[in-house]
Amino acid sequence: MADERLYPTRPFLAVSAAILRDRKVLVVRRARKPALGVYTMPGGVVEAGETLTEAVTREVMEETAMTIAPVALAGHREAVIRDAEGRVERHFVILCFASRWIAGEPVLNEELDDFRWVTLDELKALKTTEGLAEIVAAAMDRLRDA
Repeated sequence: MADERLYPTRPFLAVSAAILRDRKVLVVRRARKPALGVYTMPGGVVEAGETLTEAVTREVMEETAMTIAPVALAGHREAVIRDAEGRVERHFVILCFASRWIAGEPVLNEELDDFRWVTLDELKALKTTEGLAEIVAAAMDRLRDA
């Protein structure tokens, strides 16, 4: 079965969660391309019929077995990956939600090979997706204000 996300005809809408607990954020390391070996936040593609908060809650449960409460939109990122010829290989618009940890401890699935609860300063020392520290800082602000 062909991956419709590879060489797409349109961008895909995705969600992620900046999950905060005890002044730390959860980051996970991707075990597959295109972000192999990079720390990011749990999340994935929104399915037809899902609200954004339903999607982020489901994706976090699928990837980490944790329960969260999405609180507020923390920001967005666009991921456009081009191949050697300059063609769009992947294109995602990712909405990140500031989220509170409710229950569970991370249990990794086949998409992830590591997790860490880190402070914002510790996050800066990791290989992360572009702009991750800024979106985490925004999430911390949203949760502080909520």
